[in-house]
Amino acid sequence: MYDFIRGTIIERNPASVVIEAGGVGYSVHISLNTYTKLNKQPDALIYVHQVVREDAHLLFGFADKTERELFRNLISVNGVGANTAIMMLSSLSPDEIATAVTTENVAVLKAVKGIGIKTAQRIIIDLKDKLAKFRENDTIFALPDNTILNESLSALVMLGFVKRDAEKVVTKILQEQPQTTVESVIKQALKRL
Repeated sequence: MYDFIRGTIIERNPASVVIEAGGVGYSVHISLNTYTKLNKQPDALIYVHQVVREDAHLLFGFADKTERELFRNLISVNGVGANTAIMMLSSLSPDEIATAVTTENVAVLKAVKGIGIKTAQRIIIDLKDKLAKFRENDTIFALPDNTILNESLSALVMLGFVKRDAEKVVTKILQEQPQTTVESVIKQALKRL
């Protein structure tokens, strides 16, 4: 299973990109959210999810792990395939989907092309508890700049702190001061842990 592809974007459109890595061009299906985040960058790191079918090997790509995790939750629901999940992530932001699921807002989910009332209800039933936990911990829909969060967590874990405890503290610091640096987050976290 592939985790990510880092390389040069050769072609891009709102539904897919071709990214060259190691002399190989990978065709990757993306959501509109990911397309927007890639924002004409020449190089990118795309987190991928591979779907192996009898007739095809498909890669679905995401600008961050948050969106990929939500995609994986969506495709775990009976009746929601990879293309439907990408359509949902193109129509709504990850936060909008999570809010719709946790507040049981069938109308928002049903507004997505290809989602009927029964599928929307099934998504809510299957994912409500999972997405509620993510939202409580603020891990899946954390912050726009997950790089600072990830680098801070890595440093604190290497210093011997428990990841879950460090994650709560770092997330709180970043919510209080969204424009801070990694160094500042680590210093403040060390005082709070």
